[in-house]
Amino acid sequence: MSPEPPAAPGRAPEGADPASASAVRPRLRRASEVRIAADVRTLARNRLIESRLTPNAISVTGFFLNVVAAVLVTQRLFFLAGLAFIVGSVMDTLDGRYSRMSGKGTAFGAFLDSTLDRAEEGIVLAAVAAYFSKRGDDLAVAAVVITVLGSLMVSYTRARAEALGVECKVGLATRPVRVVILSIGLLFARGASLGVFHLLAPAIYVMAVLTTFTVLQRVLHVRRALNKADRGLATPPA
Repeated sequence: MSPEPPAAPGRAPEGADPASASAVRPRLRRASEVRIAADVRTLARNRLIESRLTPNAISVTGFFLNVVAAVLVTQRLFFLAGLAFIVGSVMDTLDGRYSRMSGKGTAFGAFLDSTLDRAEEGIVLAAVAAYFSKRGDDLAVAAVVITVLGSLMVSYTRARAEALGVECKVGLATRPVRVVILSIGLLFARGASLGVFHLLAPAIYVMAVLTTFTVLQRVLHVRRALNKADRGLATPPA
């Protein structure tokens, strides 16, 4: 007596409950889709790594897009400025990941990435300050200045802390948070064609407060960490 042929993939054997068969097919379909998606991602990643694209090229492109965003702000094309700023900022986050993934990263590339990040944020905020200055909004201009100084200090405190051997990633106004707040302000600024919104000035005020608070958070964090380390060194061995 010959054995029965195996059931086709996705089909339940004869005599099986039709309800269970209908439950198996969607699971098999989802598993197949997941495998295909994983294969496509792997293929795209390998092709990207084999290409001539470098992390530095991504960093420079992100910087260029932020310069474009600043120019668009001066022309009061806030919606387009917001889009350019978002895409440029996303590329700033991708260059580091691509560097680690592809193995093409260099010490100079890491230095260039950090330097351009600071320059990009400052350039866009300088254009925003010029816009408020033309409108005669001195309070908003002052808030932009505080935001620029706070953003630089947020980065500096982390760099200085890590030079002392203290990890310092605490705080509310990290780079991604600042990007989100400023993007909202640009996309929903006066005349941005997304309704009657005036969120650019409020976004700047929020950034000024959060960056200042984050600097204080990091200073206190480093102080606690160093004091703890000093107490540990001062404790005599048992």
